[in-house]
Amino acid sequence: MIPARSIEVCVFDAYGTLLDISAMIERFRPDLDDTSEAFFKLWRKRQLEISWLPRRMAGGADFWNVTAEALEEAMSAFGLDDNALRGRLMGAWLEPDLYSDVSDSLHRLREGGIKTAILSNGSPKMLAAGLRFTGLDTALDAVLSAAEAGVFKPEQAVYKLVVEHFHMEPHSVCFVSGNAWDVTAAALSGFQVVWVNRTGARSETPPRGTGAAITTLAELPALLGA
Repeated sequence: MIPARSIEVCVFDAYGTLLDISAMIERFRPDLDDTSEAFFKLWRKRQLEISWLPRRMAGGADFWNVTAEALEEAMSAFGLDDNALRGRLMGAWLEPDLYSDVSDSLHRLREGGIKTAILSNGSPKMLAAGLRFTGLDTALDAVLSAAEAGVFKPEQAVYKLVVEHFHMEPHSVCFVSGNAWDVTAAALSGFQVVWVNRTGARSETPPRGTGAAITTLAELPALLGA
């Protein structure tokens, strides 16, 4: 449980939490037909797996390059060689869909005196474009990219960016994510963590470290006392 009014900053993961990357499945169905869901599942899987490779620090934590590398693997696996499609697929990360519960929830949190921020593996370029496209660029107090730490989540150095930026103890931070591995890593950093179960995973087995579980961000302000 998260103690009432113990949170000063609410930090969100971006992709799969605020930004609906699964919407790309339908957006590109005219191009990919019945393979669209399998294609995006593989692309996302390889995107994460590549980011988790040990010590990518030498090449910098550039999620745009990781996303492009994963796309090449997915296109090869599906026998696709289309530069125009490749460009549009990458461009979709700069013009993402926004979950319908996001804007109102962020507004209610800030009205309740809780600061809001993003902590994402996304590169500064990706985040700036995506937030500008969705209109969230004015709804947040900070946008923090793993690129600043030189490594990707779930490395603890990434989560440390939050306490360094806001100059506060980890227990005053609520971290919200739809990704189980992200929830657990954030909890290890000392954050109070909320799992937003957008995919309908088994709610009786939440990720380790979960302080509270919700199915929509509309539940969050009340949970945090905002």
